[in-house]
Amino acid sequence: MADRSRHEHWMALALEEARRATATGDVPIGAVVLGPDGAVLGTGRNEREASGDPTAHAEVLALRAAAAARRDTAGDDGWRLDDCTLVVTLEPCAMCAGAIVLARLPRLVFGAWDPKAGACGSVFDVVREPRLNHWVEVYPGVREDECGELLVDFFRARRG
Repeated sequence: MADRSRHEHWMALALEEARRATATGDVPIGAVVLGPDGAVLGTGRNEREASGDPTAHAEVLALRAAAAARRDTAGDDGWRLDDCTLVVTLEPCAMCAGAIVLARLPRLVFGAWDPKAGACGSVFDVVREPRLNHWVEVYPGVREDECGELLVDFFRARRG
């Protein structure tokens, strides 16, 4: 399967997670971590409202789940996700971009750009900062319209 086709397939999984976030009043952002074989290692959706945790972003929760899965199956420390791919519906913020770098992820696939707080090429570019010890290959704009519409619809409904 070609990269673009595979990325679109994976984004469908992230979109499913994003849609689940609306049940708790959270912003509909979803994330999936895939192992080197394409198997899902972890998923996450925004849960800040549900948990009252300001760090409960979709990406952070997916990374935590993937690291736990690695610890359980590989028997190693789990936190080095250096052969995995993170797929997320919205360009990650600075906190999430930092977590991506620290997890040593080599690849990031995202849907919609975040012109207000994005940290993977729009406002900042944390994942490709040359002064850091790890850089990430970024594939932006995968199913961008669909990811963006989910957010626009959510905020339109909130404003009434």
